[in-house]
Amino acid sequence: MGLYVETRVRAGLETLWERAQEPDRHQRWDLRFTEITHLPRADGEPQRFRYATRVLPFLTVFGTGVAAGEREHPDGTRTSAPRFSSAHPLSLLAEGSGYWRYVPDGDGVRFLTGYDYRPRWGRFGALADRLVLRPLMGWATAWSFDRPRLRLEDGVTRVRPGLRPVREERRA
Repeated sequence: MGLYVETRVRAGLETLWERAQEPDRHQRWDLRFTEITHLPRADGEPQRFRYATRVLPFLTVFGTGVAAGEREHPDGTRTSAPRFSSAHPLSLLAEGSGYWRYVPDGDGVRFLTGYDYRPRWGRFGALADRLVLRPLMGWATAWSFDRPRLRLEDGVTRVRPGLRPVREERRA
């Protein structure tokens, strides 16, 4: 059972694409990652990346991924397709893949993702995934996809789960 999240952002496609595809910007709003770093690559090779997620104050889980493809379609939509995995023994997530899609829609962009992954640790991992990790990942993805919308539409600069947003001052 894969995860799917969609939101509509009143912003330009290029602006939203930059916020989502550039690692230093992406890690600011995506609750699922503490750090995302592009790895060096040779011309013509797909972009590889390293990600880290702080699970507890003393535990960070690492993984790697590859931007398996990016497409700009004739209708103006864009899609990126990452694959990812973690060899970290404490990571419940073993490997997965997904897509991010950007669909121009009037004065904004439909921003959506679908992804799935395979948990590790056999039956225990499957149960922990179904009861804990998958619902948590769905919530974290939805929460995270709302951050660029708030930033681009309302000027919200920082939001943490359960805390009030901080808005930018609007200057004339």
